[in-house]
Amino acid sequence: MKSTFYPSIVAAALSLPGAIGLASGATTGAATPNVTAAPFDAAIVNNSLAVSPDGRIAAASDSRISGVRIYDLEAGRLLRTLAGFVSPRNSLFTPDGNTLLVSDSTLGEVVMFETHTWHQIGAIAIGAGAFGTAIDRPGVRLYVNNEAANTVTVVDLSSRGTVAVLTGFAQPRQGIKLNPAGTRLYVTNFLGDKISVVEVASLKTIAEIAGFKGVRALSLTADGTTLYVANSAENTIAVVDLRTDQIIASIPVGKDPYGVVLSSDESHLYSGDKLDNTLTIIDTARRTVVGKIMGFHEPRQAIVLRPDGTQAYVLNNDLSIAAVDLRTGTIVREIGSLP
Repeated sequence: MKSTFYPSIVAAALSLPGAIGLASGATTGAATPNVTAAPFDAAIVNNSLAVSPDGRIAAASDSRISGVRIYDLEAGRLLRTLAGFVSPRNSLFTPDGNTLLVSDSTLGEVVMFETHTWHQIGAIAIGAGAFGTAIDRPGVRLYVNNEAANTVTVVDLSSRGTVAVLTGFAQPRQGIKLNPAGTRLYVTNFLGDKISVVEVASLKTIAEIAGFKGVRALSLTADGTTLYVANSAENTIAVVDLRTDQIIASIPVGKDPYGVVLSSDESHLYSGDKLDNTLTIIDTARRTVVGKIMGFHEPRQAIVLRPDGTQAYVLNNDLSIAAVDLRTGTIVREIGSLP
């Protein structure tokens, strides 16, 4: 289902801080030459943050801003801005860290960059509406939500060819997760507020989980038995027992929760509350709120843990990154913020 294009939204996006990029960073690698500045689904706004497997590099984007920013997290500086996008939706690194994959709903592609030189090395055609992405642990298969076509495209990354196009979804957007075992794929359907459960071996939808309100981000436990879901329209985090595919608890958090991420030891859960500009801290054993971290600027789904689990990186609406010490519950620095 294609969203209506509102010129005023695009005009506002161009006035956002950082729409052109920080002056200190090089601009490289046009994703596609001669692209038109007419976003396919401009009314749907999201941001994305990906951190490399070694924890050194981050890729940050906002669907209203054409450039994807590459940050050196250790040095705390912008390295470059990858240009040529129109509506960048989701970024992720391959498990070996050698490739960055960026989906663009207007280009209808997942664009590939080699991470040592940041040269574009390919583009995988998905179709207008390419949105959320997930990759398996071996780095063999890529799964891409198509919000407009109501499909999930399965890609073999070695050949960059389409394995299958799965149908029967309803506006699948950013939310898509593989369980740790790689046997189940969970796809959010924004229309109808449900999650489709896809069996990876057969590439068939085997169940649907309903009862959400404004379904957004997903987070899974390592044993694959529990799913946490951000309900942005209800200001809650839903707890789903994946052995029964039923919601078993609902935890009140801040206003308009978009993001949800588990701590490395799974003792705490962090909710990104966009309208409150906070992270809500949840004790997972008691399923109760135990604290708040303040000082963000519209945190959405883009919350990523450092590989060692000591810090979380939270993307702000100006594409700066707040680094949070999870041991103290405080923002310890901001990377890429404008003066």
